[in-house]
Amino acid sequence: MKINLRSIFVTSVTILLLSVSALSQEAAKQPAPPPPPPPRPAFRMPVQIKSAEILPDNKVIFRLYSKEAQKVTISGEWMQGFGASESLARNDTGLFSITVGPLKPELYAYSFTVDGVRTIDPNNVQVRRDGSRYESYFIVPGPESDLYFQKNGVPHGTVTKIWYNSSVLGMDRRCYIYTPAGYEGGSQKYPVFYLLHGGGGDEDAWTNMGRAAQIMDNLIAQGKARPMIVVMTNGNANQAGAQNDVPAFPAVQGEDMMTTYQRLAGKFEEHLTKDVIPFVEKNYRTMSGMENKAIAGLSMGGMQTLTLTNNNPGLFGYIGVFSMGLANFGNQQQDQAKLAQERDTRIEALKKSGYKLYWIGCGKDDFLYQSVIDLRNFLDKHGFKYTYRESTGGHTWANWRIYLTEFAPLLFR
Repeated sequence: MKINLRSIFVTSVTILLLSVSALSQEAAKQPAPPPPPPPRPAFRMPVQIKSAEILPDNKVIFRLYSKEAQKVTISGEWMQGFGASESLARNDTGLFSITVGPLKPELYAYSFTVDGVRTIDPNNVQVRRDGSRYESYFIVPGPESDLYFQKNGVPHGTVTKIWYNSSVLGMDRRCYIYTPAGYEGGSQKYPVFYLLHGGGGDEDAWTNMGRAAQIMDNLIAQGKARPMIVVMTNGNANQAGAQNDVPAFPAVQGEDMMTTYQRLAGKFEEHLTKDVIPFVEKNYRTMSGMENKAIAGLSMGGMQTLTLTNNNPGLFGYIGVFSMGLANFGNQQQDQAKLAQERDTRIEALKKSGYKLYWIGCGKDDFLYQSVIDLRNFLDKHGFKYTYRESTGGHTWANWRIYLTEFAPLLFR
C-alpha cells in the first residue's frame, strides 16, 4: 500500500494550527494574571527621640514630635510660680524642642501640654503617679540627689505589697512594707518606722515619688542609718488601696464613696494603732518598746502623726512632722477653748512619755508655714523639746525626700 507522506504532513500541520488557534482564543477569554507583588520594603527602626536628655553641664533637652500639633508647652518642678510653663520651638519636620537649665542635682517631674491637652512625655519611660495625676520625671545626678539612685553593688532591701484586714475600717487594706537587705532568711529583729503620705496620695506614694526604698538602701549601706522595717500604708480611710490598682468600692453595700469618706473621717489613726501595728508585729520580726517605733508623715500624714502621737503618748519614741503644724481642718463649730485645753493636756502627757526625738521640717514658701510657726510656739509654751529644720521651697516632694534623708539617720540611736 502506497502512503502519501505529503498529505499526512499537510494534515498534521493543519491540525496543529487549528489547536494553536483554539488555545489562543481560549487564552484570550481568561483574565490576565495579576502583576507580581512589589518587593517588601526593608524593615527600618523608627527614629529614636531622646527626652529628657541630660547634658554634661546639667542642661536638659526635651523633645516631642508631632506633625499636627501647633503649640507645645512644658511645666516642670524647676520652674518658679504656680502654673508656670515655657513653649517648645518647632522645626520644619514637626519636632518640638527646648533646652532648660543648668539645673541643680535633684529629681524633677514635668508634663507637656499639646494644643491645650496635658500629657506625659511619650519618649521618657520614667513616670510617677501622684494620686490620679501622672507625670514624667528625671534625676539630675550630683551629691544632692545621690541617694535617689538604684546603685550596683549596694545591698537592696525588699518592698512587699501586702494585704491585711482592718476591723476598724471594715475592709481588707493594702500596705507597702520595706525590709532591709538580709531580712529574708535571717533571724534578727528590727525596729519599725511608720511612714505616712499626704493628701491625694496613697500607699504607693513614698516608694513612687519619695524614692524611699533607694534612700533607705543607700543610707543603710553607707552606715548612716540603722537597718529598719518601713511600713507605708494607705492614709485614706475610705480606700482599700492605691486607686490605680484597687478599684474603689463602698465599705457598706449601697453606700456612696462620699458617705463612706465622711463616716470614716478620723478613723485612720485608730486603725493604725489597732490594725496595722498588731499586724506588723505579728507577721514580722520586730523589736518591742517605744524606743523601737518611729512615725513620720508629710502634710495630711503630718496631721495624722500629730493626732496619733498626742493620743498615744509612749507609743512612738521618734516623731517626724513634715510640712504640717497646728491647723484645724475639722468641724469649726466645735468648742475651740475645749479643744485647746485638751491639746495642752495631751502635749504634757507626750512630754512626759520619754520620747527620744521630735523633728519638724518645713519649707519657707510652704502654704502651711504659718501653721508650723504656730506649732513651734505651742511647743515652746510647754517647754517641749524638738528639732526644727527649715528649708527653701514649698509644699513639694523635693523637700520631703530631703527630710527623709535627714530624719531616718537619727532613728533608733
